[in-house]
Amino acid sequence: MRPFTSVDDLAVRIPELRKDELNRLAEIGALNSLDKLHRRDALWQSQRAILPVGPLLAPLEERGEPSPLAPMDAEERLWADFRGTGMTIGRHPMAHRREEMNALGVVPATRLQRVRDGSIVRIAGAVIVRQRPGTAKGFVFLSMEDETGVMNAIVTPAVYDRYKVEVLSETYLLIDGVLQNLDGVISVKAGRIVPLRAGAAAQSHNFH
Repeated sequence: MRPFTSVDDLAVRIPELRKDELNRLAEIGALNSLDKLHRRDALWQSQRAILPVGPLLAPLEERGEPSPLAPMDAEERLWADFRGTGMTIGRHPMAHRREEMNALGVVPATRLQRVRDGSIVRIAGAVIVRQRPGTAKGFVFLSMEDETGVMNAIVTPAVYDRYKVEVLSETYLLIDGVLQNLDGVISVKAGRIVPLRAGAAAQSHNFH
């Protein structure tokens, strides 16, 4: 099969492709290689390509003009990635705020292993797993990630009661606590938890 030459060529040669599927491909950047498009160009072209035409013109490729729309910025591309695929192959949302995090004294996940056991630390990231095992006596365990790796936080029942809304509903958290390094297993015992506005993220896996 010869390569596709445009969004319209794709729509003509794959008539089974639904409108929402073509738009999704455009939004996540899968059509950028066609005519050197950016994502909004591709969305513009996909909208034109799926307009109904008569039977005489249906098999013919139409080359449209470039869109007048500005390219998506980094944040918009990030949201589009997570909305369309649940992940991103671009920079992690926390990477865009690393300078700010450094100023706040946040320790990246990859550096926690260098912190002395018992030290007060500040961590921040996207919550990817929430667990509250029935045998854990009310303790909640959080797995969070930044652009460097995954970190774990332990939330005691008392701290959970104080920050229940943040723990259960916020996508990104900033946590102050005490680092625990037990036989190489590193976690942070949370003392203070606040929401962090950092952008799009994959859906977390939560207890019920």
